[in-house]
Amino acid sequence: MNIGPIRILGVDPGLCNTGWGLIEAAGSRLSFLACGSIRTSAATSLADRLASIHSCLTALVDETAPHEAAVEETFVNRDPQSTLKLGQARGAALAALALKNLPVSEYAANLIKKTVVGVGHAEKSQVAMMVKMLLPASDASSPDAADALAVAICHAQHRRALARGAA
Repeated sequence: MNIGPIRILGVDPGLCNTGWGLIEAAGSRLSFLACGSIRTSAATSLADRLASIHSCLTALVDETAPHEAAVEETFVNRDPQSTLKLGQARGAALAALALKNLPVSEYAANLIKKTVVGVGHAEKSQVAMMVKMLLPASDASSPDAADALAVAICHAQHRRALARGAA
């Protein structure tokens, strides 16, 4: 595990919009570095959309050189097709990060919300508001980017416990 400040890339996977957020953690101090969203068009084939998510995340890792990554786990919703497509987008994201030899941690949506907001069933607007409070310099222009920053914040809070458990 890196001892100095570390750059954490948080990813909120989605087939239409995959949010990403990059923060730096130095002890308990968090700093905003960048965030954005990878958008794909429904008019494009599923294979091309997944390839786009993969190649954009690969380029992002090359450009920003994070030390660790964290990805939101897939939740099961009422529409099995939507869940399956979300899982495929998540798989493309995980593969891109793993192929760049990044340590990748995965977090349930409820744990992310509980860590950032204090409530496991918080609304997206509450998550975005707390992200802005914790990272005042952040400029998340989409809910996906704010959620990705929340994933990175969650990882920053839980990574030490994960390392202790692995030791």
